Amino acid sequence: MTERPYALFAMTAGNVPMVFPPDLLRRLRACVDIDPGLIAEDFAAPRVRQALARTEILVTGWGCPRLDAAVLDAAPRLRAVLHAAGSVKGFTTAEVWRRGIAVSSAAEANAVPVAEYTLAMILLAGKDVFALRDAMRARRALPYDGILPGVGNHGRRVGIVGASRVGRRLIELLRPHDLDVTLADPYVDAAEADRLGVPLRPLEDLLRTSDIVSLHAPQTAETRHLIGARELGLMRDGAVLINTARGALVDHEALVAHLRSGRLSAVLDVTDPEPPPAGSALYDLPNAFVTPHLAGSLGNEVARLGRSVVEEAERLSSGEPLRHAVDHAALERTA
Repeated sequence: MTERPYALFAMTAGNVPMVFPPDLLRRLRACVDIDPGLIAEDFAAPRVRQALARTEILVTGWGCPRLDAAVLDAAPRLRAVLHAAGSVKGFTTAEVWRRGIAVSSAAEANAVPVAEYTLAMILLAGKDVFALRDAMRARRALPYDGILPGVGNHGRRVGIVGASRVGRRLIELLRPHDLDVTLADPYVDAAEADRLGVPLRPLEDLLRTSDIVSLHAPQTAETRHLIGARELGLMRDGAVLINTARGALVDHEALVAHLRSGRLSAVLDVTDPEPPPAGSALYDLPNAFVTPHLAGSLGNEVARLGRSVVEEAERLSSGEPLRHAVDHAALERTA
């Protein structure tokens, strides 16, 4: 029997049993030699330092310490980093790739709950659920008569900004619904949009013509305040802006001005800063629905991230290539 490679957990210790519940931990230990009682929250700790010397695979997650040159020097046998979360940018360094260490991320698995949350918010926003709930609470009676013109999801135009993992997953989830879905992404050509099954539009055109705009672009220097005062002004009266990507994509000062006027509504799972300051109008405006960055994996959803890592470890042990390898050049273009 081939000797199992030695692996080490590197993340916040309390997360390990949630990300790797017993069934997944058994699968992981079947293909790597890993001690669930030894978790690196600090690479300078003596026991961790000793373990690093023979570590071939790091199983990382939220709270992983930074992998700088000194840490990598202490782990001369390291050949793979399997990350049980989304972006690896917060703890990896260019030195990881310079040394030829493979890096894998569970970002695709983490995209699933974000897309599900966004789908739910699109459908709820289309039915004007948030305003009608508040009206019913205030009146203690039905807040409308008749069939309520202007409410509903049949034929509603949904504009997706960014064909990220989440954006692509959301497009799939929207497909069974009677919605008109369009995409804006400068890095997607017409052929790729055809494969995704959505028409491609310039951002300005998408903003002008969409009833609901959902943001799924990365945070870069170029995308900071991608949706600013000018872009918000292009959106049609009564439109809804949904942001589950990064708070800095939106100019919140400009957004608040449009919310105060009642012209637009917003569903924000991310803000800049996060959370909003205590005095922010976003807490009080009736047409701002703000949630505490919960669209990503939480609770029982984090086991999906663990499963992604276990499957990658199984591929490594059988000599197969990683399915979710991180491309360093692509990583440098995002946040």
